Amino acid sequence: MSANGPKSKSSAPDPEDNRVRLQKAMAKAGLGSRRACEQMIQEGMVSVNGSVVRELPVLVDPEEDLIEVRGLELPRGRKLAQPGAKRAIYVMLYKPRKTLTTLDDPGGRRTVADLVDHPSGARLYPVGRLDYDTMGLVLMTNDGDMANKLTHPSYGVHKTYRAIVKGLLSDDDIEGLERGIYLAERKSGRTTGAVRTRPARLKIIKREPTRTILDVTLTEGRNRQVRRMLAQAGCPVRKLVRTHMGPIRLKGLALGQWRELTPAEVQALKRAATQGERTRRKGRRERAT
Repeated sequence: MSANGPKSKSSAPDPEDNRVRLQKAMAKAGLGSRRACEQMIQEGMVSVNGSVVRELPVLVDPEEDLIEVRGLELPRGRKLAQPGAKRAIYVMLYKPRKTLTTLDDPGGRRTVADLVDHPSGARLYPVGRLDYDTMGLVLMTNDGDMANKLTHPSYGVHKTYRAIVKGLLSDDDIEGLERGIYLAERKSGRTTGAVRTRPARLKIIKREPTRTILDVTLTEGRNRQVRRMLAQAGCPVRKLVRTHMGPIRLKGLALGQWRELTPAEVQALKRAATQGERTRRKGRRERAT
C-alpha cells in the first residue's frame, strides 16, 4: 500500500506482504459480514490513507494502512489481528418470522444465532425475547451488564412495536390499555394468578374499515404481551414488528440481515441505560423514606 492511497484494483497481491482485501480487514475488525462491509465501501463510507474508496477489489495492509469507516479509525497492527481479544460487540438483527430468540433449539428450528455469524467468533446473546412469529429488532451482545439494563423492567427502557390488528380499536380501548390491564401469569405450565401490566403508550397510525394500524410502546416484556393485550381488547394481531429498543431504531437492514451498531447508537444505548439506573436508584430511595 502506498502512502498516497489504496492500491488500484489492477494490482496483484505480493505473497510476501500482508495485504488483504479491504472488506476482509473490515470484517476481521468486527464491522459486520464481508457482504455488509462491501456495501459500506460502495456507499462511500470507507477511506484508506485519506482517500475515499468506492470500487472493489482494493488491497490493504491492516498493520500499516489507515482505514477509516464513517470517520472512525480501525485499530492497526496487532490490535486488529488478535482474534481472542475481548471487546463489547453490539449487533442489530432484523428478525424474520418463525425464528427463535435463543442460541439453540433442540427441535432444530431456526434461531437468531443461525442468522448472526460474527467474524470475531464472539458468542453473542439476544437481549430479551421476541416472539417466534414476531418480526423486527433484536439486539445481540456479549455485554451482559448492558443486556440486563436493557431488559429489566425496573430500568424502564422502552420497546416499540408496529401492530396491524383486525377490527377497530376504540379510544376507550386505547385508554384502558394505556392504564394497564390484568394478564394471567403462568409458572411451570400452570396459571398462578393475574398481574396488571405497566402503563403503556398507544398511537393510532391509521384506521381502516376492517383493521387498525398502531404503535405500542412498553417498558416491560411479558410473554406475548402486545398480542395478549390487543386480543383482550377484541382486536387480534395480524402482523407485529418491533421497531425500537430504547433510542435504537430498526433501520438499514432487510429482513434476516444484521449489522453492528454505530458508535453513536452504542453511546445512545449507554445513556439510556445510565438514565434508567438513576431512575431505579431514585425509586429505591423514595420507597425507603
